[in-house]
Amino acid sequence: MCSEKTIYNYIDGNKFDAINLDLPRKVRRRLPRQSKQNFKVDPKCREGREYSDFNAFMAAHPDTPIVEIDSVDGRVGGKVMLTVHFLDAQLMLIFLRDANTAKSVSDIFNALYHNLGRELYIELFPVILTDNGSEFTDPAALELGGGEDSPCRVFYCDPASPNQKGSIENNHEQIRKVLPKGTSFDDLDQADMQLLSNNINSLLRRKLNGRSSYEVFSFLHGEDTLRLLGVSPVSPEDVLLTPALLRNRQR
Repeated sequence: MCSEKTIYNYIDGNKFDAINLDLPRKVRRRLPRQSKQNFKVDPKCREGREYSDFNAFMAAHPDTPIVEIDSVDGRVGGKVMLTVHFLDAQLMLIFLRDANTAKSVSDIFNALYHNLGRELYIELFPVILTDNGSEFTDPAALELGGGEDSPCRVFYCDPASPNQKGSIENNHEQIRKVLPKGTSFDDLDQADMQLLSNNINSLLRRKLNGRSSYEVFSFLHGEDTLRLLGVSPVSPEDVLLTPALLRNRQR
């Protein structure tokens, strides 16, 4: 007598006339999830960039602004966000990517470099802190060369330590008010990301003494820089952080 598993394997191999949809129990059986291919551009990228190196660097340069970067997932295998969070003003940029790859991250930072110019890029991104995702394994592309003499430095949190970049993690809660976890991003575009980030950055925050991230960033870096970054203000009374924000957008 054949086992149930063997029978299903025969059906999968077209040995019988029955198809899987003929078997109610079959359609409920989950296939093993394929292993995720995590391609690391530079397998040694953490050397000299560990969290302990970050702490040592900040101890020597305590006034250096910090930018945290991270990914926010939609459905598995679908579009994914890159979030860029400036700690000094709590301002966040959001970029939509077709795939969660290192090239997609470096392409965004290359575009930022060309929009901002070298001097302003170095001013805004002197220190970048991120996690150990494979999409962040090309630090030299963000550092304008790589190495300790680079004008920009990338550092990595310890494994499984999201609290080490807690500011950006907390700001992701604002994203999830609009796009709850598990929501697909596949039907969204970069204009949606702009609308979402503009609303988040215009939220009045107690941590900023009742000011918005937009206001504080403007004070620190100027309105022209905000325009170069594609950031626009939203009146505080018009800020909307619910799923209706993107549902109602004219396309």
